[in-house]
Amino acid sequence: MKTPKIVILLLFCCNVLIGFSQEKSRRQLRMEQKIEKQKEIEKLINAKEFQFVARNSNSPTFRMIDLSIIPNFITFKPDFIKSEMPFFGRGFSGLGYGGSDTGLKFEGKPEKFVVNKHKKGYQIEASVRGQQDFFNITLIVSSEGNSTLTIISNNRESISYFGEISAIEKEEK
Repeated sequence: MKTPKIVILLLFCCNVLIGFSQEKSRRQLRMEQKIEKQKEIEKLINAKEFQFVARNSNSPTFRMIDLSIIPNFITFKPDFIKSEMPFFGRGFSGLGYGGSDTGLKFEGKPEKFVVNKHKKGYQIEASVRGQQDFFNITLIVSSEGNSTLTIISNNRESISYFGEISAIEKEEK
């Protein structure tokens, strides 16, 4: 009578162990998601077509500003860069004072578009000439997509944005 109970107990234990050994741990799932995200970011950077969206901004004269409710983006393509970023800071010329200027809104063909791979991510440097200004753009992207964008302009003080890059959203017509 003891033998059938022991056999049943052993079979039950084997089934439980096999079930647990096949299930992935949370840590393994997070690592797989992280690797998948890194591959996605690498693909976007190598194609040189992506979009940066800021979560917050930091200028030399202001504290951190939450941009989650303000529409903002800068689209990068090898032959075209478009910016719709807000600006919080000082201007060095008459631009924006008493006029309709509401931020760092420009578009054009980049005069410079360089991507450098680093140990923990990428550094993208671009230069674009707007209608009334020249913009130097530096974007530092971690392998997970978190990014810091710095825009230096001839007519305004520099400003930094913190956010993420992603695939370019398709505009509906």
